[in-house]
Amino acid sequence: MEKLLLGIDIGGTSVKIGIINQQGEIQEKWEVPTNKLNAGVTIVDEIWASIESKLSILHLSISSFLGVGVGAPGFIDMDSGVVSVAVNIGWKDFPLADQLKEKSGLPVFVANDANIAVLGENWTGAGDQAKNLIALTLGTGVGGGIIVNGSILNGTNGMAGELGHLSIEKEGYPCNCGNNGCLETIASATGIVRQAMDKIMSHPDSKLAEIYKKNQAITAKDVFDLAKVGDVIAELIVKRTADVLGQVIADLGVVVNPSNVLIGGGVSKAGDLLVDEIRTAFKKYALPRVADACEIKVAQLGNDAGIIGGAYLVLQQMNNDNS
Repeated sequence: MEKLLLGIDIGGTSVKIGIINQQGEIQEKWEVPTNKLNAGVTIVDEIWASIESKLSILHLSISSFLGVGVGAPGFIDMDSGVVSVAVNIGWKDFPLADQLKEKSGLPVFVANDANIAVLGENWTGAGDQAKNLIALTLGTGVGGGIIVNGSILNGTNGMAGELGHLSIEKEGYPCNCGNNGCLETIASATGIVRQAMDKIMSHPDSKLAEIYKKNQAITAKDVFDLAKVGDVIAELIVKRTADVLGQVIADLGVVVNPSNVLIGGGVSKAGDLLVDEIRTAFKKYALPRVADACEIKVAQLGNDAGIIGGAYLVLQQMNNDNS
């Protein structure tokens, strides 16, 4: 019988776990909370206890599996499977692969969570198994991933594809990374809220200002909802965000020359409104030959992308080892 794959996606609040077949179909999936106490020292124990319990219920043995693929937040050395730094969990030089190998007795492969999600999207989602692809995840921050010639671009020490930290504005908003004006400070949900707050200051009679007065807060969703009904100030924010993203994708286009660009994350739920504007901006800035070959799409897999990508990582790495 064809062996199964274990995909694990470790996030700041929960760990998603999936049993996936070699065609990328989820057979079973579940979540456990991420226990960040004591710098996340028990996370691996709790993941493994949950997996053993699930396998027992399903009458599956660990020998039914080919390997384990894990996505973790932060900076990761893929060769050693060590998480160098994962700030929001508390891990530092954490030997994730070794700990899971010891528990499972299986081959274990680890990659950054954004990269894992890109692999998943490209395998069974919107990527259509493209050889060259760029993905942007617009959430609280901006994540990214780049696939070149079928493989995820990792770089010398795991920093390739950190697209949220492309420098956009020299005098821009301060970013968590220590620089100013990174893409993340404009195109994330947080960045969109910052733009909205600026507009509220300069347009105190706007609908945005009304919502802020009423709720004592404003969200990216508020901005998109207003833009959808033709509010001019909200439309300006959406256009500005899309313009910046379109230019970034055009610039990356002459480096990667992708066939697909995927837009994912919570902000992408704004749907056609945002993506249509990004397409327009991309065509404005891109070399025609780059634009002609490239399609910009919304990612499809949502929260399942990470576990599916983890499973794909196992197949890819084991095929590489055998070739």
